[in-house]
Amino acid sequence: MKTALRKVWAVFNTKLGFFLLTVLLFAIKSYWAYQTKFTLGATGAVQQFLLAFNTIPSAIVFLGIGLYFRGRLSYWVMVIVDLLLSTWLFANILYYREFSDFITMNVIKGSGSTSNNLGKSLAEIMKPSDFCVYLDVVILIVILLFHFVRVDMRYFKIRYAATFTALGFVLFGANLGMAESDRSQLLTRTFDSNYIVKYLGLEAYTIYDGIKATQTSAIKAKASAKDLAPVEKFLKSNYASPNIQYEGVAKGKNIFIIHLESLQQWVIDYKVDGQEVTPNLNKLYHSSDTLAFDNFFHEVGQGKTSDAEMMLENSLFGLPEGSAMTIDGTTNTFQAAPALLEQKLGYSTAAFHGDVPSFWNRDNAYKSFGYQYFFSKDFFPTVKDSDVGYGTKDKLFLKYTAEYLQQLPQPFYAKLITVTNHYPYIIHSEDTDFPKLSTGDDTVDPYVQTAHYLDQSIGELLNYLDKTGLRKNSVLILYGDHYGISDNHKAAIAKILGKKSVTNYDLAMFQKVPFMINMEGLKGGIDHTYGGEIDVLPTIEDLLGISSDKYIQFGQDLLSTKRNQIVPFRDGDWVSKTYTKYGGDYYYTATGKQITKMTASQKKQIDKIQKYVTTDLALSDKVINGDLLRFYKLPGFTKVNKSSYTYNVQKSLANLKKVQQKKKTSLLAENAWKSLFDDYTTDAPEIANKTLKFPTKQEVRPN
Repeated sequence: MKTALRKVWAVFNTKLGFFLLTVLLFAIKSYWAYQTKFTLGATGAVQQFLLAFNTIPSAIVFLGIGLYFRGRLSYWVMVIVDLLLSTWLFANILYYREFSDFITMNVIKGSGSTSNNLGKSLAEIMKPSDFCVYLDVVILIVILLFHFVRVDMRYFKIRYAATFTALGFVLFGANLGMAESDRSQLLTRTFDSNYIVKYLGLEAYTIYDGIKATQTSAIKAKASAKDLAPVEKFLKSNYASPNIQYEGVAKGKNIFIIHLESLQQWVIDYKVDGQEVTPNLNKLYHSSDTLAFDNFFHEVGQGKTSDAEMMLENSLFGLPEGSAMTIDGTTNTFQAAPALLEQKLGYSTAAFHGDVPSFWNRDNAYKSFGYQYFFSKDFFPTVKDSDVGYGTKDKLFLKYTAEYLQQLPQPFYAKLITVTNHYPYIIHSEDTDFPKLSTGDDTVDPYVQTAHYLDQSIGELLNYLDKTGLRKNSVLILYGDHYGISDNHKAAIAKILGKKSVTNYDLAMFQKVPFMINMEGLKGGIDHTYGGEIDVLPTIEDLLGISSDKYIQFGQDLLSTKRNQIVPFRDGDWVSKTYTKYGGDYYYTATGKQITKMTASQKKQIDKIQKYVTTDLALSDKVINGDLLRFYKLPGFTKVNKSSYTYNVQKSLANLKKVQQKKKTSLLAENAWKSLFDDYTTDAPEIANKTLKFPTKQEVRPN
């Protein structure tokens, strides 16, 4: 046994052996940190393997720098590189604990506010165990200083060192391949920094972020105020004036933006085995107080939900690749709905989501949008089996929002993002007894079950709003963010539509999502105008009486009689009142009949529509890629100061408490500071007969 140990230790007496020991210790340390210091959500054997493996390629490349040096210097170079990498890991641990995200190049360059906030509470943030990230460095230094290994003075050939560098890149390629097989489009769609670190490691994420930051900075550096001229000219010539009948009818009312995850229009009034999939939404859809749009389309690209949010609150399209909220949400200047409503009408603004705050870079983008509060998963009780798929189950999530909704000074603008009806449509048996579809497609069939669960959740929310009286003074805007069933499931789609097969026209119409505006006393009905998510913000502004003719917004008011009714899709296809283009084919929109031979007149009309769509998308991209709104002086609007906002739980609730005492218009204040949280009833089994404990409960009382 001793002989075997001596042989093993003899390996470490070589330069290569010391290098391998350094890599091994660094990998073990990093895996420990990933598991204990971050919330990466690694589940299953593949993700756990990648979490352990992903540090090795970068460790070989960076620590391998020492192999290019001679003698003692090569050993100390390895130790110094290890020290630098460990310090970067240490810094990210502290930053993550405060902001639930990783340090980016943009944070280092421009986010002095976050650095200041971090510095003020550094002593509170640190934990003794954080310093364990330096343990391997200490071990290596002790080994060298006390001569536990002999320094190998032999020359290590450059080609051998280069071989290890190449090996590191090969292993990274293998790592990326495995990661892509488990999470496709990992780098192109840029879901979340947590995902990239989980799959590729902190070092790879830092390099990736640096490359993206450099690319976007180069584009922005070349931009100037002159680039706004074609944008302003296009928007002025295509501005749709407000509808006098609806202008200002919602002024002073609370605005609820209710995000119906992956919900498509076809589920409205759809039945399975005689049962309505969405009975609550159906009732709302057909209410005389609801404006329901039956030709409303999602217009998202790779950014999916984040694209929908970008359009809904900025009237700017998502990007053709990746997510604008992820790529540009931290650094760009926006003139978004939350900031507009706060500055122009004195609204409180809050977003609610039952997932981690960093997903889609919301924790940074929302500050750029001007959200005063972001109630993420961090603000909600910890309950067993409360999560499924992409966050907290809808019934639990919407009940949790009641705790904070009652504290928001009115009028408020509140966005509630549901998640349960998200691919792959997982739902536990105790949460539903609704039947599946019978298309034979295992991906599609459970979709109606999660959609039904979402509908039940909305029903419970509506009951709460009615019981507390919030509904009377509020506008409810409900929308589906994107498709739930993709075009890849043509056979199942055909069965849903009751057809033998589907055409590209059918697939185009399948991109419709629900859009409803509900308000007591609103002149409602089914509106057949063609529109999409890009048009929502101008519509809200019309209802609130905000004049938007000077705004940089690419949508048109859905209620305007002057709108052109052209719906651009992110890939350049489109739907209009007259014609539809989808997948390279052209159709009459009213009948679905394919146009195989265009007349000269048709070609002229179609070319005109295509030019509008192409220009609309291109100019929106120009605004985002060039960060052009930093040059645009909107009358009566002050550029958002991101340092004004914090989404830390304790600080947010302390701020909310202070605001309530100053502005006593919250539901809680109106109810003599008696909580109405228990008025929210749900049949969610996870919290039946349980006392819910919120992370930090702020009891607010009048002075």
